[in-house]
Amino acid sequence: MANESGRWKRIGRAFSDAIAPFVELLDGMGTTVSLTAQTLLWIFRRPVRPGLIVSSMEFVGVQSIFIVGLTGTFSGMVLALQMVNILRRFQADAMVGGIVVVALLRELAPVFTGLMVTARAGSAMAAELGNMRVTEQVDALTTMSVSAVQYLLSPRMVASILMMPLLFILYSVAGTIGAYFVAVSWLNVDPGLFFDKIRQFSAPDDLYMGLVKAAVFGFLISAISCRHGFYASGGAKGVGLATTRAVVQSAVAILISNYIITSWMS
Repeated sequence: MANESGRWKRIGRAFSDAIAPFVELLDGMGTTVSLTAQTLLWIFRRPVRPGLIVSSMEFVGVQSIFIVGLTGTFSGMVLALQMVNILRRFQADAMVGGIVVVALLRELAPVFTGLMVTARAGSAMAAELGNMRVTEQVDALTTMSVSAVQYLLSPRMVASILMMPLLFILYSVAGTIGAYFVAVSWLNVDPGLFFDKIRQFSAPDDLYMGLVKAAVFGFLISAISCRHGFYASGGAKGVGLATTRAVVQSAVAILISNYIITSWMS
């Protein structure tokens, strides 16, 4: 009987270890959904704090202008360089302008903007909120009858949703300028044909898809980053772990949702 009991205990422990990752995943998803729902509800409740929203918009948007513009410029440059070299084999290098712009609007601009904002702003959100949690500043807000969700999370979510589409437009413009510089100035593509192909190939639906993706990515970045920071624990090590998880999960969420939105809107 003792051997039988020990065997079943080992089986139970092995089963628990096997399903632990799935339980942790479901628990994390449930916590994220619950906290995100609270954050959305508090956006529309008083007191409204416009100063916090503007400050968050400056942090997420204005402070990301340089890295987004730089990334967009070089993405457009390298894309134009590759396209011209390939299309010239078929005497079709004049089409480079249209191809680059459509690729930027539909895929590159929203995805890379989301990844850059994740790396810069999302990680900072998780680290800041995590530090406030482990130093008991979040508990202090609750003690003073202030909703920590409304005060800390709602402004960040509003700012991310509003600023991501603007950063997407900045990325697209910077990428188009970089592509024009390489294709026309370096590789001697006719400038008239460059802009004519942009007019022919691009459509309002391309811009609309990019804007929708950017807004969704902004929502995902803020929801995931705020969740990990808000529930961080374990001191400095816990804050670092929460920040790492926020960046990784946000990047994965961006790539998965990008495929879903593309399939839905194509």
